[in-house]
Amino acid sequence: MTQMPDISLAHDDATAISQALGDSFRTYGFAKIIDHGIDPQLTKEAWRLSKELFDQPVEAKQRGYDAAIAGQRGYTPFKTEIAKGADHHDLKEFWHVGRTMPAGHPLESTMLPNIWPDSVPGFREVFEPLYAEFDRVGAKLLSYLAVYLELQPDWFDDKINVGNSILRLLHYPPIAGDTDGCIRAGAHEDINLITLLLGAEEAGLQILRPDGSWMDVSPPEGGIAINVGDMLQRLCNHVLPSTTHRVVNPSGERTKYSRYSMPFFLHLNSDYPISTLPQCISADNPDRNPVPILADDYLRERLIEIGLLKA
Repeated sequence: MTQMPDISLAHDDATAISQALGDSFRTYGFAKIIDHGIDPQLTKEAWRLSKELFDQPVEAKQRGYDAAIAGQRGYTPFKTEIAKGADHHDLKEFWHVGRTMPAGHPLESTMLPNIWPDSVPGFREVFEPLYAEFDRVGAKLLSYLAVYLELQPDWFDDKINVGNSILRLLHYPPIAGDTDGCIRAGAHEDINLITLLLGAEEAGLQILRPDGSWMDVSPPEGGIAINVGDMLQRLCNHVLPSTTHRVVNPSGERTKYSRYSMPFFLHLNSDYPISTLPQCISADNPDRNPVPILADDYLRERLIEIGLLKA
């Protein structure tokens, strides 16, 4: 594999962006984006508030935890989530911010209300607009990807506009003593359509190469790493791979430092039936999933697999 390129969204040639994004996804399942247009001052404030949130006493964070909603909003405690098929829980805690649906919308009942921390002033005022910005950039990226998949640029628009997308604030605490086989995030694939990940200060993100080796991925400062999720892989019949990735533990002096990251899991609308794109089916690549599945049902299946939802 060659070095993963940085793809600028400031480029005037939309066809070139589509080709570069699709080629990176086809090769790596990941891409690195710069010039995405999210206000750096907004992200700076988001990082500050995220750190402030996780610095709160456990009892303050626990007020945002509701075990009945599978971690879909608010706080999820340390060592709750486990990668599919893994033996050990991840060394992380996180907070979820979701979409606020208009009152009376037909899909309102499928969307949980947000839980806002009562101990971090200004939290909602920053993360609602940041969520909207991720939503905007994600839709823009999908418009380029649609062209790569031989679709109209606006093909995804009415399939993601009220999706159950999640902004996750992640905290991996310093490594203390023997981890008993646990790592910060076990090898996994994402459930959703695409994931947008703001660069973390601390290293650790790795993707699995086809030859079984691991490759470090670090978006440039201010940039975003994007990856294919299982929903997109299913939609395009594995033409674009949902690549296995993980976050490994640091060593030496870096074990004393927390790692923070901020992924945005962009989802299809809950009532969208995921059905294989005809142009992604061929004699060499027959339809792997001839029976469609609703996006919401697919999400539920996977939440059970990773331990956030009970069967």
